Order: sequence, then C-alpha cells, then structure tokens
Amino acid sequence: MKPLDEAEKWLELHGSALYSYALLQTRDEHQAEDLLQETLVAALQAREKFSGTSSTRTWLIGILKHKIIDLFRLHAREFSFDEPPLDAEGAESADEEFFDHTEHWKDALTDWKTPERELDRDSFLRFLQFCLEHLPPKAARLFLLRELMEETTEIICKELAITPTNLWTMLHRARLRLRQCLDKNWIGQTAKRQASC
Repeated sequence: MKPLDEAEKWLELHGSALYSYALLQTRDEHQAEDLLQETLVAALQAREKFSGTSSTRTWLIGILKHKIIDLFRLHAREFSFDEPPLDAEGAESADEEFFDHTEHWKDALTDWKTPERELDRDSFLRFLQFCLEHLPPKAARLFLLRELMEETTEIICKELAITPTNLWTMLHRARLRLRQCLDKNWIGQTAKRQASC
C-alpha cells in the first residue's frame, strides 16, 4: 500500500501538474485554478478513503478528472453543441472537406516517419494544445474526454446528452482537423527545418 503524501505538501508537490492538466482540458486559466482548488478541497475531505493502490498524484488527478467532467456536464446543459447532429449523409459530406473522390487526402500530408519518437518531444504537447484551441470548443472537449481522459462512449453520451453516432462523427471530424493542424504546424515545420539544415 502506498502512503498518502502529507496534505500540507499537496499543492507544492502536485499543484503544478494538476493545474497543467486542468488547463489542457479547459483552456481557461481561471477555471483551471478553480478546479485545482476544488480538487484539493475534495481530496482533503476524502483522504480517509484513500485506498493506497495508487500514488497520491494519480489519486488527485482522478479526483480532478471527475471535477472536469462535472464542469463539462454543466456546460453541456447550458449550451448546445457547435456542430449539429450528423446522420450518415452528413458524415459523408464532412469527409468531403478532407478527402477527394478517390478517398485520398485533398491536401498531401507530411510523412510522420516515426510518430512514436516524435511524441516524446516536448514540442508535441505545445502544438497539440495549439491545435485543440483551434477546434470548436465542444469538439475539443469531446476529444479530451475520449482520448486523454479515456472516458467510455456510454459515459460521455450520457453526461453530454448526445447519441453515440453524434459522438463518433464529431470525434472523427476533430481527429481529422487535429491531424491537419499537427501536420501543418508541427511535423511539416520540423521537416522544413531539417531540409534547410
């Protein structure tokens, strides 16, 4: 069993990581600060329930994830999604934005060669954040919930009151836009710099 770090040191030891995680999810400094505070308060109230099966940071991030989902749920009730629900025909027209009649990319993409190695680079997170900021806000939230927070389709659809078809269509479009953005602003720029050396 892993012991819980002293509560007085949580902010010092884990505050920066928690804040960065919240900022990546919300893209709002004030919301990230509020979520950090709410997480620490909730952790203080629940510290007797800490099972010791994970590290303190993992436990705190788990609490933070629930706070973020609560925030997204609140926003989903207050606002409608940026993109209307798409049926199969709508999904096809969405693909026309990215693919030609032969189902190839309209704009040629840069060869990522070894994406696994590239993912280790610190710059990736900066460019991912940049590209997420250029997605419609609700699409970015869905992408973060599914891909980074690893929430299930069932939970996301229930919490945000959307159908699985809508979720997968919006995720598909978000992934396509992220791919193009990363290709243009990250991989493409790296390839140009290497070619000029």
